[in-house]
Amino acid sequence: MDHVGSLLRPESLKQAFRDHALGKLDAAALRAAQDEAIRAVVAKQEAIGLPVVTDGEFRRLNWQVSFSEVSGWDLWSGSWKKLLSNPGDKAAHETPFQKGDDAVLTFKVPATGKLELVRNFPLEEFAFLKQAKNSKIALMGPDRVAQMCDVAGSKPHYADADTFLADVVAIQRRMVGELVEAGCGYLQLDEPSYTGYVDPATLERMKERGEDPMQRLERAIAADNAVIEKYKGKAAFGLHICRGNRASMWHREGKYDAIAETLFGGLKFDRLLLEYDTERAGGFEPLRYVPKGVTVVLGLITTKTGRVESVDELRRRIDDATRFIPLDQLALSPQCGFASGIGGNQLTENEQWRKLEVMLETARQVWA
Repeated sequence: MDHVGSLLRPESLKQAFRDHALGKLDAAALRAAQDEAIRAVVAKQEAIGLPVVTDGEFRRLNWQVSFSEVSGWDLWSGSWKKLLSNPGDKAAHETPFQKGDDAVLTFKVPATGKLELVRNFPLEEFAFLKQAKNSKIALMGPDRVAQMCDVAGSKPHYADADTFLADVVAIQRRMVGELVEAGCGYLQLDEPSYTGYVDPATLERMKERGEDPMQRLERAIAADNAVIEKYKGKAAFGLHICRGNRASMWHREGKYDAIAETLFGGLKFDRLLLEYDTERAGGFEPLRYVPKGVTVVLGLITTKTGRVESVDELRRRIDDATRFIPLDQLALSPQCGFASGIGGNQLTENEQWRKLEVMLETARQVWA
């Protein structure tokens, strides 16, 4: 079993971030608050029996900051500054986005110089988390970074998207290599970008810009594979795909069917963590394109509401999936994190843990 990574932050940790942003708490005190919260959330995951634990992304204001410590790439500029860097601004973190509002996708960041890694932020996260057994670290995937780039505003540093993406891949390959060398046994790339290649509104925008969506899809697959190819066999690699997750809302729709053969057949990852909690994802038929030896982690448990799924309904959906892929290639998880940003989704911590406990009970019954 698995979970995507982020967990609801306790209010004490949110307050520490607010106080730090307001200058009331220094960096050392904020780190101490993060350390304390991470120890507690790791102990909770281990106590309920999760086979993979994370730090809940408790050092992050938002999942994208895994690629923030890069010179030539000011993630904290402009609209992103409002969205990510002010945990005291509730609206910046908790105002829902919904279909037709692509604010999160249209914030574009220009390159202000050639990209260069300043700090491997996920490596610092792992340095504290490594005391836990079977831990996982997640990084934003290269295609998602590329989607955020204002290519026109990045000249003269980058002439086009391909040269920008090549440098992103080189940096992320280095980050992954350092994590593997430090002993990280499970790394995950988060690529919500892939649902853009089936979402009608996003496809229309690509075509209006003169882009070939299938060419972009193939470029994205090659980029993800290039990040991990040197380290295959030295760690387990997962790739997560979703349709948006801020404040319990979503921003894309579309089934996997149109890209499944190219996507699932092309990715060279050990685990594919796929959103499957609503009808927006479609049916399980595309899973027939997943190669043998690859585990599909079915994201059947929603992180968007507090309704706790039943074991029976999860078992029925797993049974449905086995019509297209063998049971021994399946696993179970929530469809995304519980808190892609510090504000978190609209459910309680108790509901979050109950969902994970139901996941574990389902797994015991199905895979016993």
